[in-house]
Amino acid sequence: MTHVLGLDLANPVVVGSGLLTDQERNIRRLLDTGAGAVVTKTIHPSPPTGLDERILRLPTGMINSTTYSKRSVGHWLGILRSLASDGLPVIASVHADTPAELAELAVQVEATGCRALELGISCLNEEAGLDDSAERVTSYTEAVRAATRLPFSVKLAGGEGLNARAFAAARAGADAVTVSDTLPAAVVDPETGELELGGVFGYSGPGIKPLVLASLWNLRRAGFPLPVLATGGVQSGRDVHDYLRLGAVVAQVYSALHTDMHATLARIVAETDAPSAPGARARLTEEVGS
Repeated sequence: MTHVLGLDLANPVVVGSGLLTDQERNIRRLLDTGAGAVVTKTIHPSPPTGLDERILRLPTGMINSTTYSKRSVGHWLGILRSLASDGLPVIASVHADTPAELAELAVQVEATGCRALELGISCLNEEAGLDDSAERVTSYTEAVRAATRLPFSVKLAGGEGLNARAFAAARAGADAVTVSDTLPAAVVDPETGELELGGVFGYSGPGIKPLVLASLWNLRRAGFPLPVLATGGVQSGRDVHDYLRLGAVVAQVYSALHTDMHATLARIVAETDAPSAPGARARLTEEVGS
């Protein structure tokens, strides 16, 4: 049993926020498949309209130009009430254009019975997320903390200044941080010479796992006091255990689920739960070394 953000999870494999968690039926089926918890697609008071949301698959992961759920707040409040009435371990991802708006949204979500939040304030596919700072993190975190008693994690992109932003979230009242949001990436179209998708967007997949591991290690070395929900490049139970060994409380999986979603999730959960896997590797190493 894993405890995070006031939730008791059957295992430490959490499905991260994205297109795959934008519908109630998907959320329920992911939980039925074995996810310890599911994070919703990010709910925003001003859902995007007219966006060209696309995913570009790469040999190691993907770049996506998506931002927030296109579904209204009212629609999501109904979904969250339904999920909460069944006692399901769901974390609502939320964001807004200003700290005050995000605080108001957090209050609305709390009223549904939903038991935990993730502040999706670092999406680099929108302008503000590209220029994140400790001050910006503080303003959003303080506003939400003043408005609700719900446990919440602040989702942060890795990279320069991560420690400062994470400690700012801790001082401002967060209960945890999620590391990392997608990282800036680009691909050149070999025929046109232009950037695929028309610009720089968020990269996720196996390539960021070593970077997130380093971020996690640096946070722990610096004495970061809060639980960390690690996310980035999880494709197997081994990846989950790598994050847990460096001090994460759970590991979020997302990009890998774009291929054989439920079968992939079931495999990762089974590998994570297998008591012999990490220990067997350790014993083999000892035997070879002796």
